[in-house]
Amino acid sequence: MESEEKELQLPQKSSVLEDLTLVDNATIQKLADGLISHYLPDLQHSKQTLQELTQNQVILLETVEQEIAKFKDCNSLLDINSLFTEAKIYHNKLVNIRKEMLVLHERTTKLKKRALKLQQQKQRDALEKEQQHEKELERERQLTAKPAKRT
Repeated sequence: MESEEKELQLPQKSSVLEDLTLVDNATIQKLADGLISHYLPDLQHSKQTLQELTQNQVILLETVEQEIAKFKDCNSLLDINSLFTEAKIYHNKLVNIRKEMLVLHERTTKLKKRALKLQQQKQRDALEKEQQHEKELERERQLTAKPAKRT
């Protein structure tokens, strides 16, 4: 049965080839023109639709890029806000350090004045002690017996 099918197929192939050789070029041209005229409007419509889709895609891409830029701007604004917050914190720290430095300066000034007063008091005490010591020495000299002078 298979051999019969093969035999049937072989004559069919040769008959198709024979039919093709019998068709003249004008007929082929007309068939080609008919085929083109049949599919060309659909292809042109598809081409136009693809161009519109491409244009819409370009517009969508530009819109997405603009939205991305907006998000980046928002992120940079958040970064700027955090920088300002951080700057405010450091400014407050600097103000506190300055206050502490002023307090320390006042304390050191008071301590220097006190040290100067103590030094001056020590010098006065030492001078008084020296004077007292000299007075005592003078008094002892005066109290010591002196030979009287004869005149």
